[in-house]
Amino acid sequence: MKKEHGLIGNCDLMVRLGQFALQVAETDITVLITGETGSGKEVLARFIHNHSRRASGSFIPVNCGAIPAGILESELFGHEKGAFTGAVQARKGYFESADRGTIFLDEIGEMPPETQVKFLRVIENGRFQRVGSSESIYSDTRIIAATNRNLIESVSQNEFREDLYYRLRSVELHLPPLRERGSDILLLAEHFVHEFESKHRIPFEGFSPEATEMLLRYPWPGNVRELRNLIESLLVLEKGRQITPDVLDKHLVQRSRFKSLVHDPVRSEKNELQLVYSSIIQLRQEVSEIRQMLQQLLHEGQPRHSRQLLLPDRTEPARDVPPPADPEVRPLEAAERQALAEALEASGGSRRKAAAALGITERTLYRKIKTYGL
Repeated sequence: MKKEHGLIGNCDLMVRLGQFALQVAETDITVLITGETGSGKEVLARFIHNHSRRASGSFIPVNCGAIPAGILESELFGHEKGAFTGAVQARKGYFESADRGTIFLDEIGEMPPETQVKFLRVIENGRFQRVGSSESIYSDTRIIAATNRNLIESVSQNEFREDLYYRLRSVELHLPPLRERGSDILLLAEHFVHEFESKHRIPFEGFSPEATEMLLRYPWPGNVRELRNLIESLLVLEKGRQITPDVLDKHLVQRSRFKSLVHDPVRSEKNELQLVYSSIIQLRQEVSEIRQMLQQLLHEGQPRHSRQLLLPDRTEPARDVPPPADPEVRPLEAAERQALAEALEASGGSRRKAAAALGITERTLYRKIKTYGL
């Protein structure tokens, strides 16, 4: 299945996924799509919609993590005039607009608990009420949801309703990360090259064999989204000239700082950042052990001035974070703050890029930036 309505891939994982998605598309069953950030969950949802009897209807994507909790309910179900401050007129919600079509709810794990209750009713019987109204409205809407979180863990932590989880996963489709898709990387790169050649009107001379091999070896922590952004950057900034390993490495330099952060699919926010914490803590401990060994050697006979030359303290934590030797230290919080700061610095201050590099949502990143005062 090289490309059909946006789904690109020849690897076994994608072929099987495409075949299963076609079977699901023929029905109106609710679908839950899981996969890492940037793996193409919305593309798969559109694929299902385009092959369904609802293909002529609307496909409405909604990012539940990008809409403030206070207004998500109004966005989904609509509101009546005067329902709240600023509601100067009645407004349809996404479910009304998606009648006889498909609604795609991305980052469903970010939906607030109070909204989950009303959403569960919609799944069960298609009915809901606008904010500020007692009238029941029916919408014939196909529901496809997606998440990069481990919803089972969210259920165990009382962050997601158990009954809603089981209603959502009538069918669960998992999108593999790009690093597991082999030569699909080159198929997707070719697709994006054609897209941006046409968009920017820049002819592209292609990749050298060595650069092509680099594309296949790179772990792609940002998945398909990262590859797409890279291809556009290469085409525009390098003015279409052939890409060699040196050129490619230059454009991957910021991304490669996070190579070790590649995470397992469908992890919760806590587990996603655990890889960051553990790597930083381990590095700090190793450096600390080396410093202690050198200090011991110096105290056995080397002059005092050598100690200063050999032992610059390059692992001093931020002022508001206690050193690791302190029994009151909170290493995960210290490591998290450091990881967030480094991600923001590496991305040039772009919160979107920093969130993608860390494998968390922008909404989560904003909250943690506020928590640590970054």
